[in-house]
Amino acid sequence: MDLSAVNSFLFDLDGTLVDTVPDLAANIDRTLLAMGRPPAGAGHVRQWIGNGLDRLLDRALTGDMDGTAGPDTVARARQLFQDYYGRFICEESRLYDGAPELLQALQSRHAKMAIVTNKPTALTVPLLELLGIRDCFETVVGGGDTASLKPDPAPLLAALQRLDRPAATALMVGDSINDIEAAQAAGIPCVAVSFGYNHGGDIRAANADLVIDSLHELTALLQGS
Repeated sequence: MDLSAVNSFLFDLDGTLVDTVPDLAANIDRTLLAMGRPPAGAGHVRQWIGNGLDRLLDRALTGDMDGTAGPDTVARARQLFQDYYGRFICEESRLYDGAPELLQALQSRHAKMAIVTNKPTALTVPLLELLGIRDCFETVVGGGDTASLKPDPAPLLAALQRLDRPAATALMVGDSINDIEAAQAAGIPCVAVSFGYNHGGDIRAANADLVIDSLHELTALLQGS
């Protein structure tokens, strides 16, 4: 992949730059227990991530990937989860191997960077700050900032508008089919990481422009472009 013309990079967060499952699962389980329900466990939560907070809560409350718990139940769970996650947002969440080096390489290249995630912005920004990478990104487009979540292209297009960059010089980096489909709809090439969540499926079947097994691979590509 030729990255010589790319000057803006859109990053998914959970499963792409940061392994957030330990904290997400712990706070989902706190929420379920507070509602008198059994805990879900990290294995299930890892497969349920990717379509925004309300869908994650629907899945956790029903134990079903396609389940719906009802708006009142989800609203109560959302309030509980946001309270717990706000207090315990970065107990065990860690940057993936190669993430600091990649972000540093992009800063040295004077590239513009944005986070484009289905996680609510109010929960995304504090996590970025605690991980020490908030200043790497000119903007954060989170769940609720646009009318639709990924795989709709709207969040990616909003990020490009904020960065004042065209799709032709952008690259999306994500871990799920939602990222790939959003990028394709926005006319942006997509690099997918193989170590993310993607609802437990093999990302290689989702037709990304490139699949990498480590963020160091993308850094190497940048240095060679």
